[in-house]
Amino acid sequence: MESATDTALTFRDATDADVDALVALIESAYRGDSSRVGWTTEADLLRGQRTDPEGVREVVKSPDSRLLTVEREGRIVACCQLEHRGAYAYFGMFAVSPALQGAGLGRTIIAEAERRARETWGVDEMHMTVISLREDLIAWYERRGYRRTGKMTPFPYGDERFGIPQRADLQFELLVKELTGPSQRDVPVTR
Repeated sequence: MESATDTALTFRDATDADVDALVALIESAYRGDSSRVGWTTEADLLRGQRTDPEGVREVVKSPDSRLLTVEREGRIVACCQLEHRGAYAYFGMFAVSPALQGAGLGRTIIAEAERRARETWGVDEMHMTVISLREDLIAWYERRGYRRTGKMTPFPYGDERFGIPQRADLQFELLVKELTGPSQRDVPVTR
């Protein structure tokens, strides 16, 4: 069986032409029944949208941000946001096609995102926020070197651009990783 990392990946910055495909990818990874194919679903915590074209376009156009788009065989299979925030980079909007989750693709993408943040902006930390109830997802990030900080920020209740909460106890926890250590293993990547 061929794994998701056996075929070379192409990493590039998203353009306006990618917005609709990226919104569909992000929605499929987190919301609705299609997200249940993978393990990153938030369908039991949130209904409604995860993002929208305006939100994705904003990231694409921001001078301090990039939406790293990942293709395999000419098809968008994943993405992540990298945003330069002074001494650190913020990692967000991470989505892998549900059908490809669990095969190592996410691990490859996060390693490449960390490498690019170090090389492009010279940052020594990557920050991200994760819904604190997502213990399985947080554990996955911890295996990649991220640490829980215990610093919480409230979920934006009432702002349906981020979804319709199905629980009253949602909040985000800040996870941090030092990027000054040795580089991750090399992966087949075309640039």
